[in-house]
Amino acid sequence: MTGQRAQGKAHSVAVTPNPARPALALRGLATMALLFGIVLPALAGAPKPDIPEAVKGKQCVEETGFMRKNHMELLLHQRDETVHEGIRTKKHSLKNCFTCHVVKGADGQPVSAKDPRHFCRECHDYAAVQVDCFQCHRSVPSSDVTRGKL
Repeated sequence: MTGQRAQGKAHSVAVTPNPARPALALRGLATMALLFGIVLPALAGAPKPDIPEAVKGKQCVEETGFMRKNHMELLLHQRDETVHEGIRTKKHSLKNCFTCHVVKGADGQPVSAKDPRHFCRECHDYAAVQVDCFQCHRSVPSSDVTRGKL
């Protein structure tokens, strides 16, 4: 055999096509199309939630970026202090949020969490995060807050 190769005789090898190759190529093209057609444009110009402006006061109890990122931790900490330790403060309470962050409906009354325009729902719906605070807590300010003060 080695003598035959040395003399220049061709050695043929049977090549069988890989049936998975077209499927892999198609999967690669689909991935590229998804990346360039959907993912990148979505990252570049994805619509953002329409966050209502606060209606009372000049500044939130914390900086806006901090509140957007940490509001849940603040509310949980407030809950723990209030429920477990009996410490009631106003600064990070859910009730205090609604003194400024309230959206009124066409009737001039604050909309509840059932309404998609509700302040909390704007971001939470956008991020597909369920708001369960209002199973126990009211989602609108108390009537003494809404009487002419908003």
